[in-house]
Amino acid sequence: MYKSVITKAVSAKLEENLQYLSQRLGVGTSFDILIRKFRIGRKQAAFVFVDGFANGDNLILIMRNLLDAQQEQIVPNTLDKVIMKLLPYGDITPVDELEEAIGELLSGPSLLFIDGEKKAIVVDIRQYPARSPEEPDIEKVTRGSQDGFVETLVFNVTLIRRRIRDPGLRTEIFRIGRRSLSEVALVYIEDIVNPSIVEKMKHKLATIDVDGLPMAEKSVEEFITGGTWNPFPLVRYTERPDVAAVHLLEGHVCLIVDTSPAVMIAPVTLFHHIQHAEEFRHNPIVGAYIRMVRAFGIFLSVFLVPIWLLLAKNQHILPESLAFIGPEEEPSIPLFIQFIFANIGLDLLRLASIHTPSPLATALGLVGAILIGQIAVDVGFFVPEVLLYIGLVAIGVFSTPSWELSLANRLVHLMLLVLTGLFGYIGLLGGLLLLMIKLLVSRSFGVPYLWPLIPFNFFALLTVILRKPVPMKRFRPAFLDTADADLAPPKKQKDE
Repeated sequence: MYKSVITKAVSAKLEENLQYLSQRLGVGTSFDILIRKFRIGRKQAAFVFVDGFANGDNLILIMRNLLDAQQEQIVPNTLDKVIMKLLPYGDITPVDELEEAIGELLSGPSLLFIDGEKKAIVVDIRQYPARSPEEPDIEKVTRGSQDGFVETLVFNVTLIRRRIRDPGLRTEIFRIGRRSLSEVALVYIEDIVNPSIVEKMKHKLATIDVDGLPMAEKSVEEFITGGTWNPFPLVRYTERPDVAAVHLLEGHVCLIVDTSPAVMIAPVTLFHHIQHAEEFRHNPIVGAYIRMVRAFGIFLSVFLVPIWLLLAKNQHILPESLAFIGPEEEPSIPLFIQFIFANIGLDLLRLASIHTPSPLATALGLVGAILIGQIAVDVGFFVPEVLLYIGLVAIGVFSTPSWELSLANRLVHLMLLVLTGLFGYIGLLGGLLLLMIKLLVSRSFGVPYLWPLIPFNFFALLTVILRKPVPMKRFRPAFLDTADADLAPPKKQKDE
């Protein structure tokens, strides 16, 4: 949580409070920090608000009520009477520290100071500039809801509450960053989640000490996961409210960072990153087929080229039926060097498409994939098989649901490619051993990254491989150690 070095209590003198706020907030220099003085009965008062955050209609309604108040309506116990009778709208919270009041103000709510009172009133009538919920580009589905998270934290929490109307749903707010005061919401279902996971997450959030979080959710992720050099994602991102709701009901926790449309889900395993909402929008057998095809594509994106390269360099071990593998003549440029250049070209093409205006992105892809590739083959820079297998790798990369996992797989792919090209069998086996060790030692908030494969859980692994029908999913994932392990509703007892 945000902790200020300065602790100054709200003064009973209005002008002293306003002078302090003016100095701290740069009133007069910053055009959007406004102070409006007026009277409530015979008492001097002032509203302090950020112009872009305050809802004008609600502010006018509150000001009208306060200006119409008579002296006898607010004395004695002015503060209590103003809160109970004269503030008709908004979340009302009294604060007695000026720095706490400033933190609230910069988050969007307005401040009301009354002369003679040693507390300020935080009036939450904020409104944020926000776009309407739209379907995320990365997590599109052919059927299903078309809404997605936006950059406004309150909207995102509301999208989850619309799907989970459980009174046990908790949304705890943290302010992180000495200067940015970024709002982070920890969301979980109290009577389902493992309390130790919640406490661990709260501790990690509370100990973040940094000036700001300019990269929002990514900065938070690096703090709570330890900021290691592990390329594999230890949290899952989603921009779909239905995906976040499913994970909350399973016993995960979600982190929502204001200004980001991506919600973090933790803890997770490797297999969470290869699942997609599309699988659950079809019949179970179709969903299982989609999941297996996707897993095959991910496998190709990592292992196809290193295995092909190994076989192409050792054609004497191939049977007659596989004699076509590898070039007929020894290329002037070693095959693994060609693959490295082709992979770099593929990544450059992806980066260029991100920075290219949408109407031109398709044309860029056609030029890069067809024109440049064909010319490279014609001049002898690439053998034709290189483009074929790089094309298959690209399809596997784009079929990976998790963008973070696809980038990690790219690094693993290049590592295996280089080791195989330099050291042959030993290089490939050594690379696979390093990969397995890394996955074995990886933990997501204490959860083994390869669960349910290691440690082995047959029935859970079956659920990962096959998309089971929803009525057959009887229990929540065992690795979460949830307080309520049963997914099915409790049986109703018959009246005696």
